[in-house]
Amino acid sequence: MANKIKEVWLGPGRKDGHIREFKPENDGLHIDMKKRGNFEWWYFDARLDNGYMAVGFFRAKHERTGKTGVEITIYKPNGEKIQKVFDYKRSALIATKEDANLKIGDNYIRVDYSNEKLPEYEIFLDENDIGIHLFYKPILRGWMPGEGYTEFGNLGQFGWSIAIPRAEVKGTLKINNEEIPVKGIGYHDHNWITFNLVRVVNYWYWGRIYSDNFTIIYAYIQCNKKMDNYPINILMIAKGEEIIISTGEFDLTSKDFQYNEKARNMYPKTLIFELSNQDKIVLEVAEIIDADQLLSEFNPVIRFLAKNILKINPGYFRFNSKFKIQITQNGVSYKEEGNTLHEMVIVKEYS
Repeated sequence: MANKIKEVWLGPGRKDGHIREFKPENDGLHIDMKKRGNFEWWYFDARLDNGYMAVGFFRAKHERTGKTGVEITIYKPNGEKIQKVFDYKRSALIATKEDANLKIGDNYIRVDYSNEKLPEYEIFLDENDIGIHLFYKPILRGWMPGEGYTEFGNLGQFGWSIAIPRAEVKGTLKINNEEIPVKGIGYHDHNWITFNLVRVVNYWYWGRIYSDNFTIIYAYIQCNKKMDNYPINILMIAKGEEIIISTGEFDLTSKDFQYNEKARNMYPKTLIFELSNQDKIVLEVAEIIDADQLLSEFNPVIRFLAKNILKINPGYFRFNSKFKIQITQNGVSYKEEGNTLHEMVIVKEYS
């Protein structure tokens, strides 16, 4: 039943009347590494002025394999994708619950907390001939929806904290041992799960928008029949350096469905977010940057069991979309548009 799900908004209703202060421990280790079925990772990305895009993961325990490790993905301006995953022994992880400073082998996150509201991050991922070394200078303080997690009855919880909603980024990428100086705009969030989310979710959308005046972050998680098809809505809107909306109270319309052979799943070309105050966000998919059928990651036996016994068909999309936003703040109406990246993960076939 839907009442198994507990969303911890600060209220009133499914929203935050005030924004909780983001603290260093909100970006620290959350799970018990000794327990089975726990997963946790720190995610960083950067859209760079030279047309490159970089994505880095530090994983205490991988969300599918349970392994400790790092992942480096670099998209070249021509669309070529370089992606490598590196596994480590559990003992290679050095992390605490106090803050986000951590190491996995020689890879690390270092945080300067001298500016309490806007701590600066350095990430270093270097494996063989590929690497990401970036410095994040936030221009918007950290944020969590409510208390930063959702409880799924007695199954466990799913946590999400966004330490860096938006930052200036500079540093270097390394490809084939060649270093490329870069600068651009960056983002960092952090997730933990204390159960297998596949058991209760059909699909989810996640993304954010950077316009001249606004930063927007959203997630939409569609639960399955076990959770009474309950939708979990999360939306943050900031104007400049101020977070003005933190809510789960919006309507989402998805339409114009297309089938993608690589992911072997359907996806909507149009997403429309509508708030009760007439604020509106529209995304129109311009191109698919990345698409995968996630069963290919597993061995043939697991693939057979997943598809024929568990009846799942997981797929992944990363889109480049055109956005249009209409937001009214303090009596002033803003209409802005541009391009943004967002993602979709499907557990079962989208329907």
